[in-house]
Parts: sequence; C-alpha cells; structure tokens
Amino acid sequence: MRHALRFALPLLAALFLLAFVPGGTAKIKGKVSSNASPVPQAALSLLQNGKLLATSISDASGNYQFEQLSAGTYDIKVAAFGYKEQTRKAVQLKDAQTLTLDFSLQAVSQTLTIADSTKQTKEKETLLFESKKAESRAYKVKTIDANGCAAPAPAHTGYLSLGGKAGATYQWSVGDNAEVPLDREGYDKINDNGYKLVGNEALSTFSADVDRASYSNVRRFLNTGSLPPKDAVRIEEMINYFSYSYPQPEGDDPFSITMEYARCPWNAKHQLVHIGLQGKRIETDNLPFSNLTFLIDVSGSMQSADKLPLVKASLRLLVNELRPQDKVSLVVYAGAAGLVLEPTAGNQKDKILQAIDALEAGGSTAGGAGINLAYKTAKQNFLISGNNRVILCTDGDFNVGVSSDAELERLIEEKRRDGIFLTVLGYGTGNYQDAKMEKLADKGNGNYAYIDNLQEANKTLVSEMGATLVTIAKDVKIQVEFNPAKVKAYRLIGYENRLLNKEDFNDDKKDAGELGAGHTVTALYEIVPAESDEVIPGVDPLKYQQPVQLSNAAKTDEVLTIKFRYKAPQGDVSKLITRTLADDKGPAQNLTSNNFRFACAVVQFGMLLRDSQYKGEANWNDMIAQAKAAKGDDDGGYRSEFIRLAESAKLLSGVSATSKN
Repeated sequence: MRHALRFALPLLAALFLLAFVPGGTAKIKGKVSSNASPVPQAALSLLQNGKLLATSISDASGNYQFEQLSAGTYDIKVAAFGYKEQTRKAVQLKDAQTLTLDFSLQAVSQTLTIADSTKQTKEKETLLFESKKAESRAYKVKTIDANGCAAPAPAHTGYLSLGGKAGATYQWSVGDNAEVPLDREGYDKINDNGYKLVGNEALSTFSADVDRASYSNVRRFLNTGSLPPKDAVRIEEMINYFSYSYPQPEGDDPFSITMEYARCPWNAKHQLVHIGLQGKRIETDNLPFSNLTFLIDVSGSMQSADKLPLVKASLRLLVNELRPQDKVSLVVYAGAAGLVLEPTAGNQKDKILQAIDALEAGGSTAGGAGINLAYKTAKQNFLISGNNRVILCTDGDFNVGVSSDAELERLIEEKRRDGIFLTVLGYGTGNYQDAKMEKLADKGNGNYAYIDNLQEANKTLVSEMGATLVTIAKDVKIQVEFNPAKVKAYRLIGYENRLLNKEDFNDDKKDAGELGAGHTVTALYEIVPAESDEVIPGVDPLKYQQPVQLSNAAKTDEVLTIKFRYKAPQGDVSKLITRTLADDKGPAQNLTSNNFRFACAVVQFGMLLRDSQYKGEANWNDMIAQAKAAKGDDDGGYRSEFIRLAESAKLLSGVSATSKN
C-alpha cells in the first residue's frame, strides 16, 4: 500500500503542498466534502489569468488553505479520485482577507484499465504488476474514475489474474499471488557509523557535505502518508537542510568555525561535539556573473506532474533572478541530446522562458550524451572570473549510452577538470534514482537537492541562490584528532558516504565537498568519555607494537584538535586551518545554543526514521519537544515544518501521544 500511494495523481499534486506564492497576507481556506463527509487528499489548484500559482491538498478532515496571497481575482480547481472535478471561477479576494470557500464534490464511478506493457503506452500514471502464472505476461495497471483521475490506491494491490485484454476496462480483481508492486527508486545502503576506540583510531577524516536532498525527499514520503525507506535517510543532509546562526567569517578565510561540547540528549552517559561552518554570505547583486547551462531530462519518464512540469516551474523562478551579464544555455536529452537555446543574456527573459515552456517529454534517456553536450556548451562560454555551472534536472533514470554509475562518475570526474561546477536537481517518484544523482553531484564538484514542490524550488534557486550556484571553497576536508585522556571512543553521526582515509586529508589530488556562499555545514560526534566503563569492541593487543605514550598536550583540557583544508574555487593548492576544543566540564543541556539543540532534534529524527541501533533513549515525543524549545528564529517557517513532519512521522510509526517510544 505504501508504494502504491506514491503513484497516485492526487498525491502527486500533494508534492506541490505549500507551494510558494509571492504576495501579501490574504488567505483562502475551506473544506472539501461529499455528502457531509470530508474528502481527504483532494488536489486544489489556485490559478490567476490561467496561470498556476499554487496547489494544496486537503487533510484527513478535508481542510485546505492557500496563504500569503495578494488581493485579486482567482480561480480554484478541485480534483479527487472518485469525484467529479469542480472549478470555482472569479473568486474575489481583498487585502488581508481570510476567505472561507467550501467545496462539495459529486462521487463518480471507478474502473480499471489494463495495458499490455510489451507495447508503447502514453499512460502517465501506472502501477506495474507482473503475472506469476505460466504465461508470465506483464501488465501496466491503473485504477481510474470517470474523470480519468488515477486512484490514490486500489482497494487491493497484487498480481492480476491472466485473461485480460490489453486496453480493455475491467473491475479490479486480484490473483492468488498477491504481492506489493515493484518499486524502481534507487538508494544506496547506509550502515550507520559505529564507535571507534581512540587508542586504535585517533583520527576521523571526512568530506564536508552541503547536499540537502535527503530531507526534502523524506518530506515527500511523509506528505504522501508513508514512512521513507531507511536508506533514503542521510542524517547529515537532514541536519544541513537548515540554516544555523553561526557568525560570519572574519579575515581571509571564506568560512567561520563554531564548536560546542555538551551532554548527549539521547544518552546521558555520553557527550556530543557540535561543529559548525558558516560560509561567507554574498549579496545577490555582488555575486559573480554566471554562465549557466541547464541540462534538462525530457525523456518519457519525466512526463508526470512532479517531474518536467515542476522542472519548468522551478527554472522560471531562477530566470526571474538573472542579470543582464548572466548567460543561459539550454541542453535537453531524451533518445539523443540537443542544444535548444544558444547562450542567451539574462535580460532576454522572454526568450529563455519561451524555450523552457516549449519543453515536452518523450523517448528514452541518453544521459551521458546530454552531460557531454552540456559541459561542451559551458566550456565554450567559460567566464574566467565568473560562475560556470551545469544545472542537471532529472529523475536520474538514465538508460541509453553511458548509463552505469561507474561510467557516469568517470565522465563527470573528467569534466570537472575544466573548472565547471555541477548542480543536480532531482524530481519525481516511482523510478527516482537518488543514489545515482548523489554520486554525480559528489564527483562533479557540486551539490544536490531534491525538489518536491515550488516552495523548495524557490528556497534552492532564489532564496539560497548563492549557496546553491556559487562555490566559495572547494575540496573542503575535515580531520579530527581526539585526546585519549578525555575521549575513550567516538562516533561520527552521518557522513557515511563522505568518509576519507586519514592520508587523504593532506592529498590535494583527493576530491572533497564544496561550500557555497552563505552555506552552513554542521557535523556532530557522539563521545564516550575516557572515564566511562562502557565496553567498546576493539582489537587484540598488537604483538610488535606497544601503546603509544601520551604527550604533554594530552594532559591539557583539550578534547580534540580539528583541522580543515580547502581550496579556492579555481585553486589547486589547499590551505590549512587548525582549531582546538577544550572541555569546560560539559554545560547542562539547557545552556547550549539553539543551534546545538535543534541539530540534536534533527539527529534524533533521522535515527528514529532509520531505527538506528545508536538511537539510545531517543523517542518521538521528547524529540519533538526539544525541537519546539530550540526553534528560535524561523525565517521561512522551515523549522515549524520540521516539527509538523516529525509529528506526522510519529503517527505513521504508530506512537501514541503519551508513549515514550
């Protein structure tokens, strides 16, 4: 059932939930019902002069709302599976008004359409089933109503009985071998970092990570009523989705460094080290001029509402921010790749928008060819002192030409040598290839975000444009040396796929993460104090070596020494920064900063979603209470949204309001 939910058309509309609407303080709200019963998961579209401004979805009680509206005239369209579509035209809204509009929908019939999967089909929303009978035929299936609206989920899910005729319409029926439909989303397996004994491994080395895709992808699952797969939860990306009030850097270095040391909220016997980097903010008007090459996947897999249509809406937001000196090119790929917009000045917005609006999806996915052409185009228009970047928009489902992870990684590694950075924007559900896109961004000196609605597109491409599109430091590496007199063992929380060998820290040929203008990077270590009697698995004593004698530095109050290496955006030689952290006897939890405590809440959220063996005493109710207490300033409402998502996850986990689990 969880998998089937994600293929439904009304729920795809939910991906636009809380879509960004510029404007004032007016609001439209109301209830969607039928015969006095609420209609949940109805998709509502807000239009003005035929243009889609925002969408919402009704909750379990049928309630919906549109906020931050300006005075004007609007149309509202409502669609829900099993009900006749309804439109309310010419709705008048005044300044600061809260207008209540209720909708009563008329129920319609439901049928099932079967299409033979061996033939080409233009059906956009399908559930894939495979017969296990002797004939072993495959069918694409969707349950539809009289409006052609796809069901949020059929009454049953499973393998179809044989004997159906392709293209015919049938009542829903299930064969004897009921199973969950196949799911083609791709995630790499994550094994939580374990504890390391300082006596055996005093150094911890990893690459900075500013990707944030995991959080918005997890939000997508929760907003559609299901818990995410465990391997979709990358805790460092959950933490780094949020901004923190770290100080701006002073001096020549492009980022500041903040550290805290305090009790661990989910294990009172442990301590936590909190490390925060704050990239230098650059006002939009002062950003370097950009040479942007949009690389758009227009293959058949991009047809659905949460893919190419949302890509086009996202890029329109970015185009509005372009300056005359910026240049934009548009490369597309499906069965082949092509340049559909020559380099165009940023003040020719109508020309750029026309090229974007003309995009249509269809065909196979020649991702490698598209990447080659995009980088070639970017190189031909290279700005020596500017921001040269390819922006890839895709669901990651490459299937023609260079398509394997290894081939694509080698291709991207080769292209990054030209000083061109990569931003990967992921879209869609069902066949979403998260693992592939994360690797591409990592290898391409870039960043990776998942766009689940227009609000996220606005956050990524407008509000945080500098952080997303302008690199201020590349190959940022972090290495921590722990003092064995203070620390018995440590565990890096998250960053499992960003770990480096200790020798990599001083090797300038080794690639690492990039830091954008205004970006923050936060990392936490869970510490077992040196005096703890906790047993940490280790290795047998060495036969040919004796334990190293402690130095005089180990007798100080220092808990650790942390080193950072980074390069200038176009540089080849790294610069070293060194800091130490002293033990000030671990302040009580309520004396730590909001930064520390909110990050701790996000860590617990991730560990609970992953059911991590290291979650200790973490539980939903305490975690939510900690997040509320540490919310602090909440520009954009992202921390409030986090609390709402945590409450949804608690309910989906079957936890009661009074339970401590």
